[in-house]
Amino acid sequence: MMRQVSFVVAAIALAGVAGCGPLVQIGGNDKAPVALMALRATATPVAGAPTSDRTATLLVLTPTVPGTLQTLRVPVATTDTEVAYLTGATWAEQPNREFQHVLSDTIASRGVAVIDPHQATLAPGRTLSGTLFEFGLDVRNPGAPVVRVRYDATLSASGKSAAFALRRFDAVQPVATQNPADVAIALNTAANAVAAQVADWIAH
Repeated sequence: MMRQVSFVVAAIALAGVAGCGPLVQIGGNDKAPVALMALRATATPVAGAPTSDRTATLLVLTPTVPGTLQTLRVPVATTDTEVAYLTGATWAEQPNREFQHVLSDTIASRGVAVIDPHQATLAPGRTLSGTLFEFGLDVRNPGAPVVRVRYDATLSASGKSAAFALRRFDAVQPVATQNPADVAIALNTAANAVAAQVADWIAH
C-alpha cells in the first residue's frame, strides 16, 4: 500500500531561525517544531501485486540504526569526530521507519509482492533486512553541504538453503541550504535514490 503521508516542506522563516542562533546545536532543547518531516516514495506500487507463490513474497524489515539515528532529530556531521542535530527539524517517526516505508513502496512498484511486517501471517519467501548507517546532513565542507544516506542490506531466503546476499547502497545529494525544509527535500530525494537501487537489486 502506498504511503499517503505527505512530505512536509512547510516554509520556515530564515530570519526567525537566524534570530535563534546557529542552525545546528548539540542536544534536544529546541522549541516545538513548526512542522514534522516525513518521507514519501516517488515510485508508485503495483496495486495488489497478486501472487499465489509464497516464495515470490518479500518481507521488508525496519532497518536497525546506530545511536545517532535513534531519535526524531536530524544528525549533522560537523567534523570527522563530532555530530550535532539540526535545529527545528523533527521527523514524524524515526528515520529508519520512514525509510522502511519508502523501501516497501519502491520495491512494490517493481511488481514484487511485499508483505507488511505488521500483517504477516506466513513465512515470506525472502526477507530484506539491514542497517541504516547514515541518514543526515554533512557540513564538513561548509561551502558544499550535502545529505548522505547509506543502507547496508541483507537479502535472505527462507527454507533449507538459507541463501543470502549482502550489499551496500548509498546516495549523496547536495542541499540548497541548512534550512530544515531544504534538508528534508534533499533527504527525501536521496532516500528514494537508495530505495530505487535496492528495488533494482531485488527485482533482478
